[in-house]
Amino acid sequence: MALRLRGFIGLPAHRGSGGFDHADVHARRGLLYVAHTANDALDVIDCASQTYVRSVSDLPAVAGALVCEEHDLVFTSNRGEDTIAVFSPDRQEALVKVRVGVKPNGLAYDPADRLLLAANVGDPARSGSYTVSLVNVETRSLIADTPVAGRTRWTIFDPAARRFYVNVSDPPQIAVVEAGDPTRVAEVFAVPAAGPHGLGFDPESRRLFCAADAKVLVVLDARSGKVVAEQEIAGVPDVVFFNAARRALYIAIGDPGLIEVFDTGTLRRRETVVTEKGAHTLAFDASSDTVYAFLPETHRAAVFVDGA
Repeated sequence: MALRLRGFIGLPAHRGSGGFDHADVHARRGLLYVAHTANDALDVIDCASQTYVRSVSDLPAVAGALVCEEHDLVFTSNRGEDTIAVFSPDRQEALVKVRVGVKPNGLAYDPADRLLLAANVGDPARSGSYTVSLVNVETRSLIADTPVAGRTRWTIFDPAARRFYVNVSDPPQIAVVEAGDPTRVAEVFAVPAAGPHGLGFDPESRRLFCAADAKVLVVLDARSGKVVAEQEIAGVPDVVFFNAARRALYIAIGDPGLIEVFDTGTLRRRETVVTEKGAHTLAFDASSDTVYAFLPETHRAAVFVDGA
C-alpha cells in the first residue's frame, strides 16, 4: 500500500505570515476545513470536486480546526484573540465565540458531555498561562481553565475512557484530563523524548502515538502511560493522523517537507513521501483513505490516496 498523489487544490494566497495549521474533515457533508492562519480564516474544500469553495473569516490567527459530525458542528481556536468559535456548516454567519485561555491551539471534543477542550499555548512572560480551557458547547460558556505544567501541543479525546490526552512540550509529558472532572489534571504520563508534538490514538489497541521534536515516535499504553515502543523519525514532526483501516500512521514533517508513513502494528516505516518545505500539517478523510498535505510556499493542498 502506498500514498499516491491525485492532484492539487489551489487555496487563497497568504495575506500575512503563518501559513496553514490544523485541519479536519466533515465526511458526511464532504467538506474539509483548514485553518489558514496567514489569512485569519478557515478555508473550506469540497472533497468530492476537490476544489476550494469559500472561507470563514474574522478568525484572528486561527490555529485549530475540528469537526463533530454527530452534532454537525465546526470548532476553531483563534490565538489572535484568545477565543474558540463554534458554528454549523449551514449557518456559518451565526458563528459564536467564547473567550478561553492564552493562545488556544489544539482542540478535542467530547460529544456525550458536549465538552470542548482548547489546549492553550500560553505566554512564557505570563505566570499561570499554560492551561487547558473547557467549554460547555451547549451553553457556549467557559467552565474551567485548568493549569498544566507547560506549553501544550496536540490533544485528542478517548470516548470509551472519557479522557482527554494533551501533549505538553516541556516538561515532556501527556496530561490526562477526565471529562467527569475537567477542573484538574487527573494523571501525567512522562514522555522520554523532548517536545511531544503530534498525537494519535488507536482505540482498539489502546495506544497513544506521540511524535516528539526530538525526532522520535513514542508509543504509550493509554491506560497506564507505560512506554511500549520508540522509533526514530526523519525530522521534527507536527501533525499526525491514525488510519485504523490501513493500520497506518501519517506524520507531517515540515523540514525538509515529508509525510512519513508507519505501520502501527510493526512500527516499521512503510514509505516517505515528499511534500514541500514548511508543509507541517495534514488532514485525513477516513471515508476515502485520503490524506491532504497543506503546502505553504505554493498555498495549495496536495491530495494523496492510500492504497489506491
